[in-house]
Amino acid sequence: MKLLSRKAMCNSHGQDSSYFLGWQEYEKNPYDEVKNPKGIIQMGLAENQLSFDLLESWLAKNPDAAGFKRDGQSIFRELALFQDYHGLPAFKKALVDFMSEIRGNKVTFDPSNIVLTAGATSANESLVFCLAEPGEAFLLPTPYYPGFDRDLKWRTGVQIVPIQCTSSNGFQITEKALEEAYQLAQKRNLKVKGVLVTNPSNPLGTTMSLNELNLLVNFISSKNIHLISDEIYSGTVFSSPGFISIMEILKERKLDDTEVWRRVHIVYSLSKDLGLPGFRVGAIYSNDDMVVAAATKMSSFGLVSSQTQYLLSAMLSDKKFTKNYISENQKRLKQRQKRLVSGLEKAGISCLKSNAGLFCWVDMRHLLSSNTFEAEMELWKKVIYDVKLNISPGSSCRCTEPGWFRVCFANMSEETLKLSMQRLKVFVDSTTKTNHSRRKSLTKWVFWLSFHDCEIVNGER
Repeated sequence: MKLLSRKAMCNSHGQDSSYFLGWQEYEKNPYDEVKNPKGIIQMGLAENQLSFDLLESWLAKNPDAAGFKRDGQSIFRELALFQDYHGLPAFKKALVDFMSEIRGNKVTFDPSNIVLTAGATSANESLVFCLAEPGEAFLLPTPYYPGFDRDLKWRTGVQIVPIQCTSSNGFQITEKALEEAYQLAQKRNLKVKGVLVTNPSNPLGTTMSLNELNLLVNFISSKNIHLISDEIYSGTVFSSPGFISIMEILKERKLDDTEVWRRVHIVYSLSKDLGLPGFRVGAIYSNDDMVVAAATKMSSFGLVSSQTQYLLSAMLSDKKFTKNYISENQKRLKQRQKRLVSGLEKAGISCLKSNAGLFCWVDMRHLLSSNTFEAEMELWKKVIYDVKLNISPGSSCRCTEPGWFRVCFANMSEETLKLSMQRLKVFVDSTTKTNHSRRKSLTKWVFWLSFHDCEIVNGER
């Protein structure tokens, strides 16, 4: 007798992806400067640990918020009781104001259009539940965040069709790639319900161009489909060009209150910009009242605690703090990214030019034994088991070109990053020497063979 459901037994969660397997290997042998200095360094986790001191300083100066007090009086009982699915009004107002501030106040957000969720994972899944039936499809540009195979597909039954982007133009979306993905979905008898993009991109660490954003708006308008813009890295943009939200494009094109306006939805979270993934604070923003209503009902399965909302509403309402935090955090991200790029260059490795995020898209194609994904996995295993660095292979991000890797830089100390680059340089130097010796031996062998072939011909043997 079968005791578990088909969903519980199925293997479509994506947990066997090399992206997650790398985490498992790290957990078996985690690096610690004192306890385990030869362990695996975690460079596959996009966490922002660079500005905790700013958050901790605010908490120390605001003991009432941290102690669940209002005007010195405890409100613990109030926060401990049942809360409405809609969330605390003060927090929703503080959150949309923070979202506007990150975007340079070029756009504003209505608190009544926001739905709170337990992180961006929950937000993306809830949106897909609202917009598509099982068996229908969303188009996603490659490379994309490996967790999307789990977040968007596992419980919803929705399919992902890749928009194939390549290194020839820095992995930017093109009209041709969009149309080809749409046609591929039709050939597979999949009804396309929308496009989902991350802006800034995970794993590329780049912001979408004005041309790409306009292209997307034109495309969803012509196909009469939805667009989900996952903007959880919007506050991590540390260099030009600056971040342009999809909402800015809609405003500039005067698409307010049109059908397109109602088919564009934003996902946001405080996991990356504030470095609070453990707080589980995400949000859906939609101009479609029906989507907001449905997502609000669904949010009952993943609410943000009242205590968390109260604390963060106080923090985000402190405009002096948020202004300083955004600026200082971006400055630190820029400095740290510069150190990673410099360390990679010293090891003879380049990466895609980036201006956002907590990672770099690193080009290690020259280290492959062949231009195949088998060779990519072979290289990845050497890096994780021999070099003891957990990085994410491009194949886990559905990249079409072998040899690209996502390498994170904001979840460790500067000393640990320096050590990781030293380890990588030693590995690349040894690999380069080995390959050079092989080429030298091969050249000698070819020369010897050619010489003896000549002898055979001349001697008529």
